[in-house]
Amino acid sequence: MGRAQLSNTKSNGSAAVRSRLGQWGLVLALVLISAALAIAKPAFLTGPNLINLVRQISINGILAVGVTYVLLTGGVDLSLGSLVALTGVIAASFAHPQQYPLAVAVLMGVLAGAGCGALNGWIITKGRVAPFVVTLGMMTAARGLALVASGGRPVSNLSPEFTRIGSSNVAGIPSPTFILLVVALASYAFLGNLKLGRYIYAVGGNEDAARASGINVGAVKMFAYTVCAALAGLAGVVLASRITTGQPNAGVGYELDAIAAAVIGGASLSGGVGSVGGTIQGALLMGVINNGLDLLNVSSYYQQIVKGVIIVGAVWMDRSREA
Repeated sequence: MGRAQLSNTKSNGSAAVRSRLGQWGLVLALVLISAALAIAKPAFLTGPNLINLVRQISINGILAVGVTYVLLTGGVDLSLGSLVALTGVIAASFAHPQQYPLAVAVLMGVLAGAGCGALNGWIITKGRVAPFVVTLGMMTAARGLALVASGGRPVSNLSPEFTRIGSSNVAGIPSPTFILLVVALASYAFLGNLKLGRYIYAVGGNEDAARASGINVGAVKMFAYTVCAALAGLAGVVLASRITTGQPNAGVGYELDAIAAAVIGGASLSGGVGSVGGTIQGALLMGVINNGLDLLNVSSYYQQIVKGVIIVGAVWMDRSREA
């Protein structure tokens, strides 16, 4: 065997190892961290804590699935946390007792998010402005709109039907978790089986090649940003229901948690690579770590440090995968 052949064999072997680690690394990390937490804190594996855990990750999971659409196109959305606050305030404003049907409050929150996402996508595609700049501007504007719409105060006095969205169970599963499952399964089927889903991967993989093959790149990007923000609206509705108020200061830093979950789950910041299944695993890993730190009574100050390390590590992992 020649040196070139030996080099190619080693290279292929290394690629295979990296592929296997990419597929099973998250599962292994989840198992090891969960085992360590179960030993350190037996309460970790109790039913009430596990139910609380899956309820906690629901909002970040919904946001992470949404931002996966944008990351697949090679973009980014920094406005998610502010959109959660804005849409929660709007939904809560339509959720007072005996005012409007429940569907109206939910729909208003989701549509408000979708409208902001469509505006993001339109400016990015038509104005040719960098997604980072556009969504950073939306992050600031949406937070301001939430404060204006609420008068700077939480919107309270919500109907029991609305608050049950975040507190009830469906077949023993917390409602927010059930909503996440529906969102994840629908997105998994959409991205993996429908033509528009494949277009999203194509645009992120090579935008010029996608355009040359006849794909309307602008429309695909607008769709991705609209879906992402609509799911942020849904997350805002769930959060407002769960905390029983439309809180204009809610959602601070949520966009970073969502992006980190997607990247940990295998989504590339350069676009074209990622999956809903991986994103859910990333959100679950972050949720387990946060829950474990709470059980261990780690100060919230130190938790912020750990979260920052996770975010940097996620980006580092992404760059390592590309290399």
